[in-house]
This record gives sequence, C-alpha cells and structure tokens, in this order.
Amino acid sequence: MDKQSSAVKNYSNIVFVHFFNKETMCYERGHCHFLICIFAGELIIKEPDKEDIVVSAGQCVFVPRNHKLTFIKRPSKGVSYKGITMAFERNFLRLYYQSLNQKLIPLNGSATKDSVIKLPSLPNINSLFLSLLPYFDSDCKPKDEVMKLKRQEGVLALLDIDSAFFTILFDFIDPWKIDIIDFLNENYMFEFTLEEIATYTGRSLATFKRDFKKISDLTPQRWIMQKRLEVAKEKLRIEGKKVADVYMEVGFKNRSHFATAYRKYFGYSPATVKL
Repeated sequence: MDKQSSAVKNYSNIVFVHFFNKETMCYERGHCHFLICIFAGELIIKEPDKEDIVVSAGQCVFVPRNHKLTFIKRPSKGVSYKGITMAFERNFLRLYYQSLNQKLIPLNGSATKDSVIKLPSLPNINSLFLSLLPYFDSDCKPKDEVMKLKRQEGVLALLDIDSAFFTILFDFIDPWKIDIIDFLNENYMFEFTLEEIATYTGRSLATFKRDFKKISDLTPQRWIMQKRLEVAKEKLRIEGKKVADVYMEVGFKNRSHFATAYRKYFGYSPATVKL
C-alpha cells in the first residue's frame, strides 16, 4: 500500500494506523496480546468456524495471543479506518508483573478461551487512547519511555476491568500455565517448533520438556504425529473424506509422507477403510 493511501506509525509497540478510504486485510497468529481501539471505520475479525466480530468506531477490544485470526480494516459510513493497537509482549509483561504488589495478585482464576473480548466503555480506557490520538497528526516521535508508561496504563486498565485479566496477561506464572495437551489438541496441524510451543504455553523450552514428560511417555514430535494420524483415521472412516483432502487438514505437506506414516502406524493404507 503506497504512502498516499495509508499512514502507519509504530512507536514502541503502539501502532497508529490510518487507511485512507481503503480496505486492508491481514492474517495474525500473534505472539502478543493486543489492545485495540477504533476511532473511525470498522474492524472485522474473522476466526475459522465462528461468527465474524465487528468492532465499530468508539469501541475497544482485547485480543489474547495464540489465536488464528484474520483482521479486515475498512471504511464505514464514508469514513476511512483509523485505529490504535497496543501490543503486550511476554517480556514486557514479565517485567511489569515483577513490579506489582504480590499481595494484590489473585491466587486462582481461569483464563478465557475467547479469541476476542469486547471491552466496556470506561473512562480509564477511553482517556488512555484519547491521550494517544494527537500522535496521529504529529511528526514528533514520542520517547520510548512515554510509550512504555502508556502500555503499563493499558495493563492497569485491563486489570481494573476484571480480575480474570490477571490470568490472561500473566499466564506464564504458575499455576496459570496454558495446558500443554489442550494447546496441542487445538494446534497439532500447525508446523510449530518446540521453542514456539513452549512460548505459546507460557514456558521456557527446558520447562516445557520437563512438563511434557509428566503427561506423556512420547516425545512431543511423536505425540503430534500420532495425533495427526488418529484424527486422519477418524476423518477417513467416520466423516468419509478422501485422502487427498485429509492429509493437508491434519498437517502433512506431502501425500506420500502421509501414506507412509499412516501405513506404518496402523498397518494398512489410508485408502483402506477399516472400522
């Protein structure tokens, strides 16, 4: 997109976006949490097999990390899209967590599985984003420390809305680690490295390997392979799908590799339907 059709500024993980009478679409499976405020136009958030979420001007949403989403930013009622996104990466949240009064942190709670959380219209959220709005029209770059304070203000605003945000934002803290098996059951078809899986589940690589040994005698790679094959068998046997359709759905890039692995695991070809 050329300079005349858009204006995008990124100041220390606070992104200001203005698309002039254009529609743009991007795919996101973020390593960060996002806090998004729409000033004009509208944002459409799409997730496979779910109803689209429409975020209109004046609304704010929180998008937890690790969800496979498509964002469409487009004009609405003749007004072009204008919005601000705050990103909360893991290291930022770790440092912020260390600064909190530990006595005020809830000892239990459960993180939501929702991919998008619409936020109520509250003074703390509204005033935060209104204070950032002047940077849209200014060529003066704010200091990194100022933007860091604004993001901290964003975290505080979320924690003030609902204590459940403690478990969402600080899911790297025991006992709030994301369940490994739950994560793998939902994401077995994707090509993640072990380092990425560890990060997504709130662990260091060493901690992930140690925790995984507690729940399975298999290696993570072998567990994922068996999961793909078991799901493939169900799709072939119960859903009546064709091999040509199934192997990619479960995460294989090569049909020949899929057929070989399937035959080795089950003892017969995937083209042979058995109960």
